[in-house]
Amino acid sequence: MRLLACSTAPAGYSRWYVALAALCVHLSIGQVYAFSVFNLPLTRLVGVSAPAAADWSLAAVSWIFSVAIAVLGLTAAFAGRWLAVLGPRRTVLLAALCFGGGFWVSGLGIWLHSLPLTILGYGVLGGVGLGLGYITPVGTLMRWFPDRPGLAAGLAIMGFGGGAIIGAPLAVALMDAFASATSTGVLPAFLTMGTLYLGVMALGAVLLREPATGAAATAGAAGTLTAGQAMRTRAFYLLWAMLCLNVTAGIGVISQAAPMLQEMFPAGVTPGVAATLIGVLSVANMIGRFGWSAVSDRLGRRATFTTFFALGIGMYLAIPTLGAGSLWLTMICLVVILSMYGGGFATMPAYVKDVFGMTNLGAIYGRVLTAWSVAGVLGPVLVSSLREIQLARGVPPIQAYNVTLLVMAGLLAAGLVCSRLMRPELPDGPRG
Repeated sequence: MRLLACSTAPAGYSRWYVALAALCVHLSIGQVYAFSVFNLPLTRLVGVSAPAAADWSLAAVSWIFSVAIAVLGLTAAFAGRWLAVLGPRRTVLLAALCFGGGFWVSGLGIWLHSLPLTILGYGVLGGVGLGLGYITPVGTLMRWFPDRPGLAAGLAIMGFGGGAIIGAPLAVALMDAFASATSTGVLPAFLTMGTLYLGVMALGAVLLREPATGAAATAGAAGTLTAGQAMRTRAFYLLWAMLCLNVTAGIGVISQAAPMLQEMFPAGVTPGVAATLIGVLSVANMIGRFGWSAVSDRLGRRATFTTFFALGIGMYLAIPTLGAGSLWLTMICLVVILSMYGGGFATMPAYVKDVFGMTNLGAIYGRVLTAWSVAGVLGPVLVSSLREIQLARGVPPIQAYNVTLLVMAGLLAAGLVCSRLMRPELPDGPRG
């Protein structure tokens, strides 16, 4: 820990080392977007080849992901002041211990066949690691790129969207390697991944540094509001609602992406193909975080979010109509949706900075991220619950997600209204 005590960069320290540190952290914690590849194997821990009476249901297993996202947002919201004292490097190391340790505790829960312990591990302890690891590199990197805040946020958050590129095939490969007639291979896969991610995040902690005093400009900081003052403005709640609605519409699909694609296209999507397709969606998520956030520096945050909502509505409506029965058309729509889903995450920190200033960005943005906590529960529960309702009514699995997609389009329509109610940010600093 003494090695990590000094967080200030020495003279000549390249800000691209900080970008690399952010990628190490976010590519690791971004594994959460690949968690759906574990869903079906977790429902067969007892039956292995087929579900048994003692096995967990898919709806019950989905709570692991939902709790992790909820704890992520709560941690980001309420740990701001404490993290300022601890410093970014120690914070990231703590995030590594929590995230890696969360896999290990969940492994114990899997071994004991205890769903509450599994949720406590990955969902709660791992969720704390997600929150600490998510917000810290974002604020740090934006201080290194004061001239391009959207680009900086995109660089930091890009890895989070791309984490499934590594996480999905890694999880499938490990489960296949450890699987046997009496095991789905989930337990050793959890233990292995926890160890690997702990090491990569620790490397990020070593590389992460704060810019020296005076090294970074403070453009746009005039009139900065505190977190408490920001929460008394209409703009704060509109930003919160926009993030919540955008995330709910996307994260529900992400949480069930593997089983959803397998059920919608049973003839062509095997578990291995599903993992590959999740990787494709992860690439879209990652590229969207970098691309859309950079575009927002020129187009403006309000116009960018308006584009997300308007185009997203069309994509969700197209899947059960134009994309019905076509895996390629469905994937094209999902790629566009996921790019804007990721773009919303990466654009929001810069939007918060534009409206409220840079000085208290971490605290204010952390509170906006509570929208992610709500969406992380609401989205997956909506998708899994609507699916079960449709199946109970006799709707075939291949059509069980049509109502869900219409509901997601409705959520984005509400987000579009919120986006149009936001006044354009002012070029001379933040305002309430």
